[in-house]
Amino acid sequence: MEYILDVQNIHTFIGQYHILQGVNVRVPKGSIVALLGRNGAGKTTTLKSILGLTPPREGKVIFNGQEVNGLRSFDIASMGIGFVPEHRAIFRDLSVEENLKIAERKKGDYLRKRDFIFDLFPDLKRLIALPGTSLSGGQQQMLAIARALVPDNQLLLIDEPSEGLAPVIIESMMAAIRELSKDSTVILVEQNFLVASQLAEYYVIIEEGRSVQDGKMKDLAADKAAIHRFLGAA
Repeated sequence: MEYILDVQNIHTFIGQYHILQGVNVRVPKGSIVALLGRNGAGKTTTLKSILGLTPPREGKVIFNGQEVNGLRSFDIASMGIGFVPEHRAIFRDLSVEENLKIAERKKGDYLRKRDFIFDLFPDLKRLIALPGTSLSGGQQQMLAIARALVPDNQLLLIDEPSEGLAPVIIESMMAAIRELSKDSTVILVEQNFLVASQLAEYYVIIEEGRSVQDGKMKDLAADKAAIHRFLGAA
């Protein structure tokens, strides 16, 4: 099996707080991997550590066979990693199209990807001239994901895509993530276990800053005791 990302025993501090205390994540190329765990377990910090936003003090992050520890976040992203943060972080005063254009890594990225993005998110084409403030929560989430698709990213880090969305919008979001995963590998942080279990092929459970269990999602979905123990879900 070929791994696009190999996170090896990383330890990450935020200020004086030792947030990650030994996290391991191996991501097969072309897969969707879900990071699971209770609130505050360290899932978002794991994504930020991969991208160098909160650089690990110990351990290794290997992307496409190259160790990226110590590189600037910009340089790590330019290697082909896109990040969709938890609270979307779109530019609310810019139009949909301006939000997409500003995400270019190379001139012409937007024009090359425009048809793919609008096929994936038809609402964005209809709303292309509207500012971010005019979009619903679901439309803002679509725009946040679409921005990560503008450059040629091999790996997408998506943090809590279903948070605060209505069920019908979540279904559309899941369909879009399935479609984009045909071209990119995805790491997904998702608090909604039903969503995660329907999207991801593999999982890693993080508890109190440590990875404690991993494997195939279909096996976890059948293990009600583990789901209750680690996630508190029925």
